[in-house]
Amino acid sequence: MANESGSQSWGDYSRLVLKQLEGLSHDVSSVHVELQEIRKDILKLEMRESRVDELKVWKDKVDEVFSPSQMKELREKISAHDTFKTKAVTVFAVVQFIMAAALVIQKFFGG
Repeated sequence: MANESGSQSWGDYSRLVLKQLEGLSHDVSSVHVELQEIRKDILKLEMRESRVDELKVWKDKVDEVFSPSQMKELREKISAHDTFKTKAVTVFAVVQFIMAAALVIQKFFGG
């Protein structure tokens, strides 16, 4: 009987160890999946960092040619030019209307 109870306890113990090993195997698989996701996230971050670095290089090149203060000054000049253009077109249209009206009045009354 000692042999039977010993083999029974060894069977129970081996099933317990097997169950623990299966649980550990599942945990390792889960860690592997999470590790793959982390690697993907790291790759995405590296790609973003690369794009940021490219933008920094581009900005530095633009700043060498055209400084932010020059951009502001140019924007103000363009705004002033747009205002002048609007005023000039308006004055031209008014003068044209007056000339047309003068011609109509001269045709009716002059002649």
